[in-house]
Amino acid sequence: MTHPATTPSSPPDMAALAECLAAWFAPWVQDLGLAVVSHGDGEVTLRLPFSDRLARVGGMVCGQALMAAADTAMVLAIVTRLGTRQPMTTVQLNTSFLKPLSGQDALVTARVVRAGKSLVFGEIDIVAAGDGKSVCRASTTYALL
Repeated sequence: MTHPATTPSSPPDMAALAECLAAWFAPWVQDLGLAVVSHGDGEVTLRLPFSDRLARVGGMVCGQALMAAADTAMVLAIVTRLGTRQPMTTVQLNTSFLKPLSGQDALVTARVVRAGKSLVFGEIDIVAAGDGKSVCRASTTYALL
């Protein structure tokens, strides 16, 4: 498996982040169809396309899909801050579902709040792509290995 080569002086670009999505995550996460929409230092926005496969009764996107998208976006946000691939693991993911997401894509924006030597703290906001309404908020802690 190849990994995009980046250094702290050259943060990853859109192509490198897209390659990360394809190379670093489990096949079922890749099946979510996540795509990088934008990025900056310590921030990434992904699009989670609506799919009947992700919906439960009433056409609502299931929480498991939203949480997986949030976790994935945060990993990429950390990469934009660190400028390099570094082994890490999720320590904590606290999620609040604010309203159902039905029949539309989601935009998942992850932001690094603080990056230390061994822990990284972040926040994620998930909004409905069609109307911009917030559907989910999450806070995370990652351990750098």
